[in-house]
Amino acid sequence: MSTTSLKLPDEIKQLAVAAAKLRGVSTHAFMVEAIQSAASAEKQRAEFVADALEARAKALRSGKGFAAADVHKYIAKRGRGLKAAKPRAKSWLK
Repeated sequence: MSTTSLKLPDEIKQLAVAAAKLRGVSTHAFMVEAIQSAASAEKQRAEFVADALEARAKALRSGKGFAAADVHKYIAKRGRGLKAAKPRAKSWLK
């Protein structure tokens, strides 16, 4: 395990100390968990954006997509526990 020095404004340090006490953990453990949580969230966001960009590129290559109204109807029916036919991709190229 490596050691890192972190300079925090007093206000942020006191927030961390108070939050750690509420959680019943040390300030160090609280800060490690907070950094891990923020780093994991950022990684997940980056993966989400990469997936979205790939899906967009695939849709542009195929020239097909789903009409939002069809998708909304499908989700609404499924949300009510009803059977619904999956929407079909339609070509937007002419």
